[in-house]
Parts: sequence; C-alpha cells; structure tokens
Amino acid sequence: MIALLQRVTQASVVVDDATVGAIGAGLMVLLCAERGDAEREADALLTKLLAYRVFADDAGKMNRSITDVGGGLLLVPQFTLAADTQSGTRPSFTPAAPPDEGRRLFDHVVQRARAKLERVETGQFGAHMQVSLVNDGPVTFWLQVKPQN
Repeated sequence: MIALLQRVTQASVVVDDATVGAIGAGLMVLLCAERGDAEREADALLTKLLAYRVFADDAGKMNRSITDVGGGLLLVPQFTLAADTQSGTRPSFTPAAPPDEGRRLFDHVVQRARAKLERVETGQFGAHMQVSLVNDGPVTFWLQVKPQN
C-alpha cells in the first residue's frame, strides 16, 4: 500500500461538477493498493498514517499527528502511485492492484479511518476527479507498506 500525504489548510474533490469530499485543515492522502496487498498492509499503513507526526507542537516542531490535532482526512484513490516508471516514457500500471481489489482495500481503509477519526471524506474510486488543495508548508510525505510474504 502506498500513501502520499499532504498537510493542508483545505482540500476538496470534485466529480462531474459536484463536490464529493472536502476538508479544512488536516491531511489529503492519495491512496494506492499494489498487487499482493491485503487488509494487513492496509491496516498497517492507516496506523502509520494516523500516528505520523506532521503537525506543529507549541514549539513549532512536527510532533503532532492528525489524531492529536483533530484534523480532517481526505482519502483519494490514486492507482497511478504504483506506476513503474523505470523504462521508456510511458508508465506501466502493472504494479497496481486490479481495480476490484484496489476498490475493496480503499473502502477498507475508509471504513477503518471513520472508526478512528471524526472527519473523514473521500474521493470517488474509478471516477475522473479534480482534486484541489492548499498544501501547508509545503509538507508532503510518501508512506509505503510492502506485503510481508
């Protein structure tokens, strides 16, 4: 599982001219399931994501997590994060999980996140989305949990 998280002051997702998800301050996370991922990897990634300290404490250091600050979480499905870009000029998406499996794991993460946070919004799996955000910092991190064989 891959997550590209960005600390934001606001973020939203629009599909067909309708806002399907929006948050104020918090994290906007592009989320991707890779081939071989299962609930174990999804749960491990979510645990790390919710505990990742990217918000400032009183001294201005990144010592607070999204759960510490009570921020919003916008989860956006993004299979292109798994692209193989090692050769040529056209990415290969073979490393990404098949669509049905990707949707199942995305929904799993959303369900688990909603059980732990007050404000969880989402993009729409399989849709053409317009994602807008104001990156605060900018602060952007790549998190990845590989399958444990």
